[in-house]
Amino acid sequence: MVIIVGLGNPGEIYQKTYHNLGFLVIEKLSKIFDIKLSKKGLKCLYGEGKYNGEKILLAKPQTYMNNSGEAVTLLKNKFKEARIIVVADDIDLPKGSIRYRKKGSAGTHNGLRSIVSYIGEDFERVKIGIGREDGDLAKYVLSKMTNDFIEDSLKTACERLVSAISNP
Repeated sequence: MVIIVGLGNPGEIYQKTYHNLGFLVIEKLSKIFDIKLSKKGLKCLYGEGKYNGEKILLAKPQTYMNNSGEAVTLLKNKFKEARIIVVADDIDLPKGSIRYRKKGSAGTHNGLRSIVSYIGEDFERVKIGIGREDGDLAKYVLSKMTNDFIEDSLKTACERLVSAISNP
């Protein structure tokens, strides 16, 4: 089983912000895999299905970004043998770039820091670069993205995730 967790903040005010790229990837994957995100529990909105014979669970934590570790811990405890792949934005990568890692540190990302504090660094991650702008970092990551940035980044991130599932 593969659990893909997209990080973000619940609520309409946060839709299409840089910090919600993980949620947007999960929504796009739900269409690719034909998985409905209709279940609530484990501090997540989630759905389950199969892709190429592999059981897939897509999850959007409902804990807010800085407490993402709470939801990921519940998922890990329920599905003990599952691979966990977390999708998040990353200010330290150039805008639009994608980085996949089998494990590693949280860097400057508070959602990843929360997960690492709960389960350690041993989980896969796909990071989507959003670049860094001068000024208030919190204001930047919670600002709305442009549509051209969204589509290209989501497509590339989803392709990388499909590849990661197919080639563990």
